[in-house]
Formats: sequence, C-alpha cells, structure tokens
Amino acid sequence: MISLMRSSGKVLVWLIPFTLLAGAILIVPLRILDRQGLPRYRALTDELAEVRHYNEQLRRKVQRLEIKVRDLRNNPEAVERIARDELGMLFSEEVVFQFSREGE
Repeated sequence: MISLMRSSGKVLVWLIPFTLLAGAILIVPLRILDRQGLPRYRALTDELAEVRHYNEQLRRKVQRLEIKVRDLRNNPEAVERIARDELGMLFSEEVVFQFSREGE
C-alpha cells in the first residue's frame, strides 16, 4: 500500500508539470491568435501611434498660438496689422479708394 502511494506520488510529480506545460502549449497560441489577442494589440498599438502623432501636432499648434498671443499682447504693430488685414479697419483720417477691373 505504501509503495503504491509512493509510486503514485512520483507519477504526480511529473504529471502536474507536464499537464501545465501541455495546457500552456495549447492555450497560449489560441489566446494570442484570438480576436482579442495579438491582432487587437497591433491595432491598438497603431492607434496609439496615431494619437501620439496627433497630440504632437496639437502641441506645436498650441506653441504657435501662444507665440501669437504673446505678440498681440506686447506688440502694437501686430494688433494694427490684424485690425487692418483681417478686420478691414482704418484710422479715422484714412480714405479707401476702390477700383474695379475692366470687364467686371
């Protein structure tokens, strides 16, 4: 009886690791190739790269806008240029002449 328990104990010593290894060999590839596995990981990695690129573009745009705001706060010529070019404003003593092209 004791020898039977010893031999069954020896069998369990190698059977448990063998079963775990065999299970891992079967389950790991199935999990990796599953729809939620490696293909999803690759798609998320690509999406992350796109989001990082977009964030970098936004960071540069914010920096340009900060420079423009600083310029508008500290540079009266910049304010005048925007008032003239974008808003069409003039000084009170200025006169605007409009000419039409021939054929219009």
